[in-house]
Amino acid sequence: MLYLFMAPFAISTALFGIWPIAESIRVAFTESYSALSSDPRYVGFDNFRAVLSARAFHDSLWRTLLYTALAVPINVVSALGLALLLSHPVLKHGRTAFKLAIFVPAICPETASYIVLKSMFNQNYGVVNHALLGLGLPAFGGLTTPGSAFATLLAIETWNHVGLYALIFLTNFQLLDKSIEEAAAIDGASRWQSLVNVVIPQLRPAIAVTSIYALIEFLKTFSVIYIVSRGGPNFSTSFVSHLAWMKFSSAQYGEATAIATILFVVVFVASGGAYLYARRSDHR
Repeated sequence: MLYLFMAPFAISTALFGIWPIAESIRVAFTESYSALSSDPRYVGFDNFRAVLSARAFHDSLWRTLLYTALAVPINVVSALGLALLLSHPVLKHGRTAFKLAIFVPAICPETASYIVLKSMFNQNYGVVNHALLGLGLPAFGGLTTPGSAFATLLAIETWNHVGLYALIFLTNFQLLDKSIEEAAAIDGASRWQSLVNVVIPQLRPAIAVTSIYALIEFLKTFSVIYIVSRGGPNFSTSFVSHLAWMKFSSAQYGEATAIATILFVVVFVASGGAYLYARRSDHR
């Protein structure tokens, strides 16, 4: 009976998960002009050699890794901070409204929210620069310079994801052993000491899961690039996923799927390594 209930999930996973990945990997070994035909011409590792020797790929990979290295800790730390604020005893009134406010971005359609946020960072009429100039501060570059465009994407994705991560932490706060915190308070531990030595260690599994999930999400970042920056200015926000899309759009199917395969390996190795590290840390 158990296998009967699991069968639909297993079939859907095979059809919409495993099969497309396997097909993409197969196409990566074919000539682009025949990749989607019924009689493809296989070229071995030629597509991978072409991709790995291209400077555009190395630049996009570096940007992807840098973006992920910044985005993961920023999102996890911000989410943990928000969860701590929302669970604080001082916040007696309006707690539900605040929770809803930070979670709404996570359930909004990405296209709609990214378009709105893109307009907020507009140089001419955006509310961000309007507020900065009103406070007597210099205008923000937005999408006009490489550095500010990179920061803009990071800010937009943080706004979009942090609410979900905060909700994960808020849920785990309900599972904490309050007796340990009470014992620490009796022993004279300050709030900061209790947070660092009692609360955070108990949240380690939640932090690990959230970090791994964020790692996977940001390594695969594409939607915000496609909608907000289109990889500009001067390809400064073109990450690996965006480079694969550009190759696919120009009918370079072999190289596009080779890039996608390399990204799949990077995500798999990075997330697997993070998982093993988290497990090893829990057993110490």
